[in-house]
Amino acid sequence: MDGISSVELLIHAGRQRVPYASSLAWMLSRTDVVRGGGPEMVALLEHVPVYTLGSRAARTSLRVAESALPAPLVEADRGGDVTWHGPGQLVLYPVLDLRARGVRAGDYVRALESVAIETLAAWGIVAGRTAGRPGVWVGGEKIAAVGVRIDRGVSRHGLALNVSPDLAWFAPIVPCGLVDADVTSMERLVGEAPPLPEVAGAMAEAFARVFSVTLVEAVPA
Repeated sequence: MDGISSVELLIHAGRQRVPYASSLAWMLSRTDVVRGGGPEMVALLEHVPVYTLGSRAARTSLRVAESALPAPLVEADRGGDVTWHGPGQLVLYPVLDLRARGVRAGDYVRALESVAIETLAAWGIVAGRTAGRPGVWVGGEKIAAVGVRIDRGVSRHGLALNVSPDLAWFAPIVPCGLVDADVTSMERLVGEAPPLPEVAGAMAEAFARVFSVTLVEAVPA
């Protein structure tokens, strides 16, 4: 993929768990910076447990009352339906100037899927796409979700890969609104939990390859 040569990389994964509200505030701030000509940035992190509803999500995708959910429910301005973020899940949030890169929304989503597919391949997991269903799949089970927002040419939100979460967190919802699909994780597929920092490193390398950029690590604030 053609692109600007370098992107700043901010890694929280394996260091601290980030509240969803903090990451959203960061993405909104970085969107303004990038739109103003500042450096693009990508963050790799692990969230404090939270359920998020995408802009087209229906509350019918909740299997229990909101008050019965074991973590807060937050409305998000990304695409997609309802999902969960929390410990054991690696989240990738790129804030990129897609307009300057000449990248269309559909191509961007497929590029994020490629990042997850290449990351999983490093652990011998053969993953792929399913027609009409964004995200990354192993057989009939979803292992990575994609939900993005492109705001006047600048991206936010991104990709969530199930490394070693407790999959029971997904039980109170219909993940991504798909009633006929289950979720899985790297831990379930390989028989042990891969260290999250190692998966984050592999994902950063995959992102650099797919987007043809050099990642320059930034210091977390």
